[in-house]
Amino acid sequence: MDLATIFILAIALGVDAFSVAIGIGAANHQKLWWPPVLRLSLAFGFFQFMMAVLGWFAGSTVVEIIDAFDHWVVFGILALIGGKMIWEGWEKEEQKIQTDQTKGLPLLILSVATSIDSLAVGFSFSALKNPILFPALIIGIVCLSMTSLGMIFGKALARILGKKVNIFGGLVLLVIGVKVLIEHL
Repeated sequence: MDLATIFILAIALGVDAFSVAIGIGAANHQKLWWPPVLRLSLAFGFFQFMMAVLGWFAGSTVVEIIDAFDHWVVFGILALIGGKMIWEGWEKEEQKIQTDQTKGLPLLILSVATSIDSLAVGFSFSALKNPILFPALIIGIVCLSMTSLGMIFGKALARILGKKVNIFGGLVLLVIGVKVLIEHL
């Protein structure tokens, strides 16, 4: 597979991570800036890389098992986190205790949810007898970059939308979840 095709594939895989990063960047606009960007970008990029490699090693077995319900899992995760963000956006400012989606379990769950498609890509590379390490590295780096840009764009968007930015971020996550569900049904 040529380099241009790998980059196009990496960008396609990074779109969900970019969209999720916009919502999270908007929600975290008042916090220290670089630590959340680095955490989210590194986690999303690493998981895109690792899922492609795991898909390559797993072959058809795991991908066929996960393919039956992966869209429901992604939808459920994004709906829960998006719903929580919307709820936090409606709370009064003094009551608001915002969860940081760039730490702990939310970070892990979002990293897995945004990288499940990369597992299938790894499988396809395995089926085509193509090597995976270089393409997976490109996929991870592109995802890391797109996630960083999404976080920066989300912060800028927060300046426009003001304190209701959590509602927007939550809606973005819900829309992505519904999109994934519709694409797989």
